[in-house]
Amino acid sequence: MRENQPISRADLARRMGIGRGMITSLVSELIETGEIYSGSTVTAPRGRRPEMLFVRTGDRFAIGVDIRLSKTYIALSDFSGRAVAFDSFETLLDSRALVSELGERIRKLIDANGVEGRCAGIGIAVPGMVDRETGRVIRSPQLGWHDVEIRESLADVTRLPVQIENAPIACALARMWHGDAEERAPQNFVYVTVSDGVGTAIVARGEILRGANDTAGEFGHVPISQDGPACMCGSLGCLEAHTSNLATIVRYLGREFSPESAREVAATSGVTIDVVIGRWKAGEASAASALRETARLLGEGLAIIVNAVNPGVIFVGGEITAAWELFASPIARAIESRALTERASRTVVLPEPPGSQPRLKGATALVTAASFAAPVVA
Repeated sequence: MRENQPISRADLARRMGIGRGMITSLVSELIETGEIYSGSTVTAPRGRRPEMLFVRTGDRFAIGVDIRLSKTYIALSDFSGRAVAFDSFETLLDSRALVSELGERIRKLIDANGVEGRCAGIGIAVPGMVDRETGRVIRSPQLGWHDVEIRESLADVTRLPVQIENAPIACALARMWHGDAEERAPQNFVYVTVSDGVGTAIVARGEILRGANDTAGEFGHVPISQDGPACMCGSLGCLEAHTSNLATIVRYLGREFSPESAREVAATSGVTIDVVIGRWKAGEASAASALRETARLLGEGLAIIVNAVNPGVIFVGGEITAAWELFASPIARAIESRALTERASRTVVLPEPPGSQPRLKGATALVTAASFAAPVVA
């Protein structure tokens, strides 16, 4: 229904290949539970005018939270994914202080927009590995967290259910669950998010690949050079240390990347990746040079992913997509030159639309997708 609304009961029965009686029963149950509603009738060539059905989205809401090293972003969205209000603040690395700040700001968003009692919950996209059973952040090199609990604490503060997920996995789930049918991802793809760090999610046969301990897919911490810069994870030459937004900014400022320089840049420089992209668009050569080097190195990392996973598509999300004309060719060349087969060399890489905020959409999807017959994500 969500993909084809407005839709009549008869059309629904035909699409699903089941009898009208079963459809009537299912629709009645969904109307009673408030998941769907019936709207206006339409003209029919003969017989009764069919009543059209809609998924109830406009008056149900969810909070999405995108935690990054530099900033934390909050969005209040309805169940269609349409954001109605935003907030942001400098990330507090002390988890208890962060939960307290989030609680206050979420309460203000709910009160200011008059959605008390209509907010179904909170979804959090975090830059780190998450234990699915406990919701604890196993490790986040960016934030300096090891075995940190924020899910239950935020639920206690807000009195709302809270879901937490690794940021690129949240983005991948949003691709699988939200949007028009034409926009949705295939059964086999990789989602790469480039922000203060670099993260990846692997989807195989429509399911997230998580590994034995919920840490699969950490290609951001695969070295692409043996003598490269020190990464926040403690290794040398990681893809993240070469291609994250912070790495690009440090490169633009003419400095050597290190955990210390990255944290300093995030806290004090006032230069963001949007600033660098804006200066490139204005014709600044040093901004173009920094972005081109990031593009070259990101292409090498994506070529590794192509050979290791053989995805049907690679989606790239993050602010760098606003400069995609600088990134597309170097990435295509790297994949073409390094792929092990001709078909793999033609792997499609698709950027998210600039400004689409996929991490916030992913966080919101953690709450809303439960209403939309989500696929198995074991």
